[in-house]
Amino acid sequence: MEWTIWAGLAAGLLISTVTAPVGVSGAVFLLPVQLSVLGVPSPAVTPTNLLFNVVAGPGALWRYHRDGALHGALTRRLVLWTLPGVIAGAAVRVFALPGPEVFRALVAALLLPLGTWLCLRTLRPARRSPGAAEPSAPAVAALALTVGVVGGIYGIGGGSLLGPVLAARGMPLARLAPATLAATFTTSVAGAAAYTVLALASSGPVAPDWWLGLACGLGGLIGGYLGARLQPHLPETALRLLLGTLAAALGALYAVQALA
Repeated sequence: MEWTIWAGLAAGLLISTVTAPVGVSGAVFLLPVQLSVLGVPSPAVTPTNLLFNVVAGPGALWRYHRDGALHGALTRRLVLWTLPGVIAGAAVRVFALPGPEVFRALVAALLLPLGTWLCLRTLRPARRSPGAAEPSAPAVAALALTVGVVGGIYGIGGGSLLGPVLAARGMPLARLAPATLAATFTTSVAGAAAYTVLALASSGPVAPDWWLGLACGLGGLIGGYLGARLQPHLPETALRLLLGTLAAALGALYAVQALA
């Protein structure tokens, strides 16, 4: 339907403008909109969300690249280890978690604690000495691999989970945002391709909704660029609280639906 295309474009634009400054593509919040408002069937909603990341990602990444922020070992490590995880997660999603009831429970289990944790960490940040060490390279690699699997199942690329975890360990958002968005983009490309191949071996709605995914992605492309450009002028605390509140509220909604 034509209205879903325009609604998807508007949703992608608004969500990405808010989430790009903290290194999140917005897919974590767009997925419930696709599932409950736009009527994308499960499990096709997951690759559709990954398609959004593929189209939307270059907007914010281009802006961060122009600012000289898109470089460093952290970006390479996150990309390298989330890639195999997202492919494995896609296989799990298609063959082990196809039902919408199970999927809603998974959404709730991810978003509710993540949002609550983000709010608590923002209001009461952990005390760290100036010389406190950041996570080691093996720890970052293990986290990236785990998040890649979860991201492949959920259709978010993993960046929205990596960002809050690493930020809570003391990494600044100015360093995290470009790295997590780069990981989200590359893993989403791999995840969308994996779902396209897996659709050949499944009789259900596994392939992405191409037109809706492209429309959401176009909105996200514009919104991501705007959000990345606005990052230096936005209060970090307010953005973290907004993201945490949205995640917790969406998680609570899906928990109620899963238990109903």
